[in-house]
Amino acid sequence: MRITDIKTYTVFCYRTNWIFVKIITDEGISGVGEATLEYKEQAVVGAIEELKRYLIGKDPTQIELHYHNIYRDAYWRGGPVLMSALSAVEAGLWDINGKALGVPVHRLLGGKYHDKVKVYANGWFAGAKRPEQFAEAAKRAVKRGFKGLKWDPFGQAYMTITNEELDNALACMAAVRSAVGPGIDLFVEGHGRFNVPTAVQIAREIEAFKPVWFEEPVPPDNLDAMIQVKRKSNVAIAGGERLYTRYAFREVFEKKALDYVQPDVSHAGGLLECRKIAAMAESSYIPFAPHNPSGPVANATTLQLAACTPNFFYLEIMETDVPWRREMTDERLVFEDGYMKIPDAPGLGIELREEEIGKYPYVPRDLRHYSGTLTDIRPPESEPYF
Repeated sequence: MRITDIKTYTVFCYRTNWIFVKIITDEGISGVGEATLEYKEQAVVGAIEELKRYLIGKDPTQIELHYHNIYRDAYWRGGPVLMSALSAVEAGLWDINGKALGVPVHRLLGGKYHDKVKVYANGWFAGAKRPEQFAEAAKRAVKRGFKGLKWDPFGQAYMTITNEELDNALACMAAVRSAVGPGIDLFVEGHGRFNVPTAVQIAREIEAFKPVWFEEPVPPDNLDAMIQVKRKSNVAIAGGERLYTRYAFREVFEKKALDYVQPDVSHAGGLLECRKIAAMAESSYIPFAPHNPSGPVANATTLQLAACTPNFFYLEIMETDVPWRREMTDERLVFEDGYMKIPDAPGLGIELREEEIGKYPYVPRDLRHYSGTLTDIRPPESEPYF
C-alpha cells in the first residue's frame, strides 16, 4: 500500500475554521485527521502541503518512521503549526491502518480499558453576560446530562484583575454553583490570563466553589511560574493544551508543574504521542484530561485515545455546534447519563462528506479571549449534535 495523495479542507465553523485532512492510498483505503488550530488555519494548510511532499509514495503502515522523520527533518522543531499538521497526518495514518485490518484504532494501541468516558461541557454559556444568564445556561446543560461544566468567567482581564472584575467573576461562579448544586463538577478556565500574584489571589478566592481545577492560570511559556501558583493554591492546577510532544511534558512531570495534564490530540503530536504522554502521566499518578474543543474528526480521534488510556479522567466537548456540523461527516455519538460511548467501527470510525464541505469556505476569525467577547462562541442557531 502506498500514499497517493493528501487533501486538505478548511471549513468555517463560526468560532474558528476546522481543518480536515484526508490521506488517500493506491488500495482505495483513505484516512482522515483534523488539524484545527484556532486563528492560524492558513499556516497549518501550508504546513500540510510541505508534509505532502514527503508522504506521497510512502507506506502508510510505517507510522512511527514517518512521525520520526517528519519531526526530525523539520529541524526547527515543535510549535503549534508544524505539530498540528503532523498530528492530523498521524491520525490519518492510524485511521488507514485500522480500516485495513478491520478494527478500531484503540485495538492497535492496546485495546479498550474504557467502554465509555465521563464528559464535561464547554461552550454551554454561549451568549450569557450576567450571572443569572450563566446560571440558567448551566441548568440547561446539566438537564442534558453533563456531569461537569467549564468556562472562563474573567471577562477581558489580562495579567491583573480589578476588584470589580474579580467580584463579577465570583458572582458568576456563585450563581452557577447555586444553580447546579454540589454534585456537578465545575472547571475554571484561565486561558493563560494572569501573572503569578493575580493567579494566586484568584485561586484562593475560587476555592469556596470547590472547582475540580483552575486551568492555565498563567501563560504556558514558563513552568516555574505555573509551579509558583500551584504551590500556593488549594485548587488543583491543570494545563498542557499549548504544549507539544512528550519532550515538553517531560519537564512538566519532572518539575511537578501540573495536577492534571491536557494535551490536544490535534496539536501535541497525534494519537501515539498523546498515548505516550498519558503513560508518562500515569507513572506520576496524574490524571489525563485532553483538550478537545474542536471538530468531529478531532473528537473521534480523542475517543479512540480515551478507550486505551487507563488514567483518562474526563472528556471535554462542546455542548452545541453550528447546524452544518452534521453535514460535514457521518459522526455518530452516543451520549448517555453524562458519559460518551467509545465507538468500535474500523479506524477512527468517521468519514468526511467531501461534497458538503465546500459549502462553508474559510472565513477569517480573531481571538476573543481577552476582548470581553468570550461568550460569543456559538451562533444563535447553534444546536446539539449528539
